[in-house]
This record gives sequence, C-alpha cells and structure tokens, in this order.
Amino acid sequence: MSNININVKHVTRIEGHGNIVVNATEGKVEKVQWQVPEAPRFFEAMVRGRKFDDIQTIVSRICGICSISHSLVATKAVENALGLKVTEQVDDLRLLMHFSEQLQSHVLHVGYLVAPDLFGAKSVVPLVSVAPDTVKTIVGAHRVANEMSELLAGRITHPITLIPGGMSKIPTEKELRQLQETLKATVAPLVTICEVVLSVAAGLPNFERDTEYVSLKRDNDYAFYHGDIASTDGFTAPVAEWESVANEYVSPQSTAKWAKWHRKSYMAGALARFNNNAENISPLGKTVADMFGLKKGCCNPFMNNVAQLAECAHVVEASIGLIDKILTRGLKNEQPDKNYKPGTGFAAVEAPRGILFHKYEFDKNLECVAANMCIPTNQNHANIQHDFEKFVPEFMDKGEDVLRQGLEMLVRAYDPCVSCSTHYLDVEFVH
Repeated sequence: MSNININVKHVTRIEGHGNIVVNATEGKVEKVQWQVPEAPRFFEAMVRGRKFDDIQTIVSRICGICSISHSLVATKAVENALGLKVTEQVDDLRLLMHFSEQLQSHVLHVGYLVAPDLFGAKSVVPLVSVAPDTVKTIVGAHRVANEMSELLAGRITHPITLIPGGMSKIPTEKELRQLQETLKATVAPLVTICEVVLSVAAGLPNFERDTEYVSLKRDNDYAFYHGDIASTDGFTAPVAEWESVANEYVSPQSTAKWAKWHRKSYMAGALARFNNNAENISPLGKTVADMFGLKKGCCNPFMNNVAQLAECAHVVEASIGLIDKILTRGLKNEQPDKNYKPGTGFAAVEAPRGILFHKYEFDKNLECVAANMCIPTNQNHANIQHDFEKFVPEFMDKGEDVLRQGLEMLVRAYDPCVSCSTHYLDVEFVH
C-alpha cells in the first residue's frame, strides 16, 4: 500500500482557515488532524463596559453570514438578563427574520460551495458554462433570501431593527404580502435546485459514524428559535445550563475551543436539527428529505447538506404560514418593554451551522460586566476530527487524491465558519 502525505493549507470554499494533515506509511496511519490556525478575536472583551443596547450591534460583527443569528441570540440573552418581555408580534417577526438567514445561508452553502464538488468543478464559476440555468436558479433563490433579510432586519447583514424589548421598525402589511407572494413563487425553483443536486448526489460519500447530535427541541415545532437543548442520546437541558452542555476545552491543534457533552464530541447543524425534530418538519421539507432518502437517525455527516436543502423548503413553507398568522392578528405599533431588572441572562438560537449560545451579565448601570459565547463551529471541531479518524482508514485505499477530496468535502459538509469559532481563547499572562 502506498504512502500518503496530505497537507492542505487552507481548505477552500469554507469561511475562515482550516488545515487537513494526514500521514500514513505503508498503510499505517501515523497522523490525522483537523487544524484551526486562525487568530482568535475577543468579542467577549469587546462588549464588557458597553451598554445593553450596544450588544447586538457589536456581536453581529462576529460573522457576516450569520449576523442575524448573533443579533437575535444576543438580543434574547440581553432581554433574559434584564427581565424584558416581548410581544407575540415581535417574536413572530424575529422568527421570520431568522428564517430569512437560514434560507440565505443554506442556499449559499449548497449552491455555491458544495455543488462544485458534486459536479467535479473547482468552484461555482465553471458551473456557469456547464449548468447556467441551475446557477441562475440558485442565484435567484439567494436573492429572495437577501431581500427578505433586508425587509425584516433593515439590511442584508448586521441587523438594525432589533432592540432589547422590541423592534425599532416593522414591515407594512403590503410589504409582508409581497414577500409572501415572492416566497410562494420560490417553491418551484427550490424544488428544481433539489432535483439538480439529487441528480449528482451519488457523489456524496457513503460514510457513517455513530454520533451524538445536539440542537434545540420543542414540542410540535421544528425548533430554530425556541426550545430546550436536546441530544439524540436522550438527554435534555435548559438553555440556562448551556455551559455544562458545551463543556468547552482547549485543543493543542486549534486556536478555537472544542466541545463535548456525553461523548468525546457531538455534531450541531442541520442534520442535528433534523435528527431531533424531523417529525415536525413541514410537508415540503419532508418531501425533499424523502427525495434523498434522509431519515431520522442518519449518521452520515455528508447528509448535512441534504438536511440543509430540506430546511430551505421548510423555512419557505413556514414563512408563508407565519405571514398569514401575523397579518390575521393585525400589525400593531408597539413600544419596547423598558422595565429593566439587571442580572445575568442566557439564550440560544439555531444559527444555520447549529446551536448558538450567548450569556451576558449587567450591572445596575445596565453595562455589561461579563460575557460568554459558544459558536456552532466550535462545537463541531472535535466531531470533524473524530470523523477524520474513521474516514481515513476506510477510504485510504482509494488513493491520496480521492482521500484528499473526500476529507475536503467532509469539512465543507459541516459548513464551518472557522473565523467565528476562533472568537475566544484563554490567555495566561506571565510576568
């Protein structure tokens, strides 16, 4: 058996920098590593000393792709810390905003970053000449998601309509009806995108590893925004206990912390949400899952991309129904709750890449004195490593090039946001 020496710096078509290192001599694996070399950013320190209503504006900059998720979870955590309540209307409009980012991010990832692997291309650019209609359909679906984000969040990235206790601006009935019609018209293109991906889905490796999957879960809901923390191993925990769920620790091969709960690692993301909530996915979401044979209990990380497609269908269908609910109730001009009772607060939402946790503490002046955040990709790093350790022995006999391609696809399947995950690192100063 030939020797293998893989040293990828850096994996392409992901956000941030990550390396793959594999060494094997005469069939014996000597080294397998998923490395994160990116410099950390200190957002927990940035928010200390800042007023409560500055927090979401600052932390939205953790990520340009998941800025809505960071803003939403930060706003929820601030409200939890200050004892603020929001109305049903605010809650529903924020959920609609959250759905816009799920669609935005999933279409971007599957259409621009994963599809080239399945078509045997180096990027989405060559696909323009190979499958121009498909690329146009993907771009169109992405544009709809961007317009939805702009309407609800005030702009496509870094929301400006979120304020603790409420929203600074809400859409009009006419704008929501126009959005609803646009979403209805997006259903057919989404199905087309799924059919195109299905036509090349044989390119997804047949690989499984028994895994713990962690996400939000709530009765009668495909949980994105509310719920408790749930594990496919049968455990649950309230969001207030998230630090004892993530159990972050330092790995010598990563500038981002790793996480584990009941096993040596767990997976967060679309597949985790599906495995915990599949019975509550919308009819169209179930149709997409069935197209690919995705079933609850799937342990193939490459199927995370399929779960993302099913979620695209779900959020479009759920958004159409949510707009009806909002407008049937009637839009109201509401003032934000300002009955501040400072303390410590926690919150979680499902970012596109998985469950996202924030925690803040405020003093009597309503200034932040402590903060902690745990990003989905942080929680996935250890799982990527353990997937590598099983994947390499199973696929190394196919040759170095095939193995390298498979490992890169495995990383991309997680849709990692590596820069976000390196937001924090323990530093000990020696004098």
